[in-house]
Amino acid sequence: MTSRTPNSKSRSVIIRLEEIDKIYGSGDTQVSALDKVNLVINQGEYCSIMGASGSGKSTAMNIIGCLDRPTNGRYYFNCVDVSGLADDDLATIRNRQIGFVFQQFHLLPQMTALENVMLPMVYAGIDYGERRDRAKYALEQVGLGQRLNNKPNQLSGGQQQRVAIARSIVNNPLLLLADEPTGALDSHTTQEVLNIFSELHSTGITVVMVTHEPEVARQTERIIWFKDGQVIYPRLTPEEMLEVALAKSVN
Repeated sequence: MTSRTPNSKSRSVIIRLEEIDKIYGSGDTQVSALDKVNLVINQGEYCSIMGASGSGKSTAMNIIGCLDRPTNGRYYFNCVDVSGLADDDLATIRNRQIGFVFQQFHLLPQMTALENVMLPMVYAGIDYGERRDRAKYALEQVGLGQRLNNKPNQLSGGQQQRVAIARSIVNNPLLLLADEPTGALDSHTTQEVLNIFSELHSTGITVVMVTHEPEVARQTERIIWFKDGQVIYPRLTPEEMLEVALAKSVN
């Protein structure tokens, strides 16, 4: 992979959340999922977002990925205030600037690995020849150059997740969002997938991963810890994260 890692002194802000609230429902059924969240992530960072179930981490991920809108506050993605953009504009950002990887692979079963990876480029209006070349290269990047014509049911879980990762990077996104990407994998396959994320990060792509597993989070450079809809630790190192986790288990 060709490195494009920015100099740490010249890193620009790619994600800026300012006083973000997210409220679901109304009246007696109103639930506050995020409460005055402020967060900055720089280009080229490798972050994980941790927190208990209901802490707000997945809601924050959806807003960062332009899959949902905040109730209040501003979200700047790559210096653009996307809080009030039209749905079509948000869809374009998601397609061309953000890659998504989920716990469930969301591969189309009737399509080959190559066809699944080509799919995002259809929506981006890229011609067939370039789609095929770029999809093949992306699959080679994740070690599946010999599995181009296999359908999902002919691939292991780890291989299917690699296809999903190849699909997420084929449009050369600025940001890669991963929501519990190792949740359905065994420990050996988890490590293989995390190695791919680390290699992608080394090329300069910004990686943000939601996980509830400390052993996964500690392989990122920065841990962001959510609790009750708020960021309580915006910048933990893996060593600090283990200390916090230990202290919580003791208390």
